[in-house]
Amino acid sequence: MLAHDKELFIPYDKFPWFKDQAVKSIINVEEQSPGHFYWPDLDVDLTEEIIKHPARFPLNAKNT
Repeated sequence: MLAHDKELFIPYDKFPWFKDQAVKSIINVEEQSPGHFYWPDLDVDLTEEIIKHPARFPLNAKNT
């Protein structure tokens, strides 16, 4: 994902909510506040900090 001239990598193994989703759902993202992103079609919200350092933030949702 490109945000504010920074490329943020969102791997499926760390962010399983994006796996097997339609591209249109993945690219439908809103920046609700600086560095806070929301995917309304997936009901997923992540901060830039979580995306950059996923090990600091264990998953707290089941992979469905």
